[in-house]
Amino acid sequence: MADRGRVKVEPGHKRVRAYLRGELVADTIHPLLVWEIPYFPAYYIPAGDVRTELLVASDHTEHSPSRGDATFSHVKVGRFEATDAARQYLESPIEEIRDAIRLDWDAMDAWFEEDVEVYVHPRSPYTRVDVLPSSRHVQVEVDGVVVADSHAPVLLFETGLPVRYYLPKTDVRMDLMTPTESTSGCPYKGTAEYYSLTVGGETYDDFVWWYRHPAHESVGVAGHVAFYNEKVDLIIDGVRDERPKTKFS
Repeated sequence: MADRGRVKVEPGHKRVRAYLRGELVADTIHPLLVWEIPYFPAYYIPAGDVRTELLVASDHTEHSPSRGDATFSHVKVGRFEATDAARQYLESPIEEIRDAIRLDWDAMDAWFEEDVEVYVHPRSPYTRVDVLPSSRHVQVEVDGVVVADSHAPVLLFETGLPVRYYLPKTDVRMDLMTPTESTSGCPYKGTAEYYSLTVGGETYDDFVWWYRHPAHESVGVAGHVAFYNEKVDLIIDGVRDERPKTKFS
């Protein structure tokens, strides 16, 4: 792995494809994983594996302290044009990315790793998700009120995050929950739906989440609900857990 300040680069080993309006834009078996931020990588695709005839030069440029100056192109399929959806750092101080094109993830309609569609962002080879049924006794308190009490939790261990305790709805005070319209996406778990929680006249918006149809590696949490460890009091086998400090605190 090459490391340039906060930017890390390493070769990927999955076939990666990107589509726009049903048209194949890129197809490579030599993607580069580039960590522009610490949490997950972006895909940079060798220019020879991008359909450059779909690219239309843009006047837009952008400077990155770590990657250098980027030139942009629109991606045009038929009459549709994804504005500034491709960028290239032709004279980057990071040699590995000079001949690669970064397609904006959200500008594309679909991304595939091998033949599996991937959502939200590329999956990091350094993130692992383990879903394990447990017989631990888990209680959840909010403002001194027990809102969940279960002897059949499912524990989700995800690299870089606290253990999440997913509880059967039958062990949760669902009478205190109100569905919201909010959703969030995770490439390892799928699309989460949310509930607000009302306790003692106080409403906590989007306080509880669950996965109706989780991704394959997280299928064990289907239909279970989870609370932010950072925001509730968790009592595990009679011992009160210390609240972790994370970006969700």
